Amino acid sequence: MLTASDHSRVLEGFAYVYPVLSRRAGGVSVGINLNPNNACNWQCVYCQVPGLIRGKAPKIDLGKLESELRAFLMALCRGDWLRHHAPEGVRTLRDIAFSGNGEPTSAKEFADAVTLAARLRDEFELAPAVALRLITNGSLLGQERVREGIRRLGQAGGEVWFKVDAGRADAIERINGVRLSPETLARNLKTCASLCPTKVQTCVFRWDGLPPSAPEIDDWLNVLAGEGAAIREVLLYGVARPPRQAGSARISPLSAEEFDGIAEKAKEKGLTVRVSP
Repeated sequence: MLTASDHSRVLEGFAYVYPVLSRRAGGVSVGINLNPNNACNWQCVYCQVPGLIRGKAPKIDLGKLESELRAFLMALCRGDWLRHHAPEGVRTLRDIAFSGNGEPTSAKEFADAVTLAARLRDEFELAPAVALRLITNGSLLGQERVREGIRRLGQAGGEVWFKVDAGRADAIERINGVRLSPETLARNLKTCASLCPTKVQTCVFRWDGLPPSAPEIDDWLNVLAGEGAAIREVLLYGVARPPRQAGSARISPLSAEEFDGIAEKAKEKGLTVRVSP
């Protein structure tokens, strides 16, 4: 039975396709894992992937991906998989999401995988009720092949959930494990939003018992407004599942009041905010 506290990317007999119960999507999400080798170019402190390594996606077998996605959509849409595996009240397919165990845009086949997923969504007549999403750190927007994949996602009526966890270089390095300037992050966000409808997702938590400071929140909001990016919505979420990375013992959940305070600051900037503690 699926639970929101377990996002295992394993479905017996499948290499790329897996189901999860998504708090932010509000139901069942069909995940596409283009990083079955557990490789990512970031190493976020809150990441739940066991055995995460630095690197990029392996070569993707698009034929296998297509057969897996078609078979699982058949079980979901024309079979009784949801009745047996999803809790009552959330037996609704909400999206097909490029997520998984690393940065999906690092796959050379990313753009073709987007086309494939969009075609199968149409084949099963799931649009527009079932969203087509990319969950990304946005770090590879400088590559034309990545921009092409996001462009195709936009043309298919999809959307991007773009990770922005901090707005100053030292905090980005501490949280995401990469050296990245806020200016580059803002520029990538603007580029992404120009190619496909984009929402920002931000994981917030206490670090060594302390919540994000007011200046840190201001810097984060500056990135969201930087370069004039047209952001549809901000998805604030917390640490709901045990992280498995070095340093994760230093983080702990925020209170509901602290979440509300951060959300109010974002709303004061004219942003729409959704909170999933």
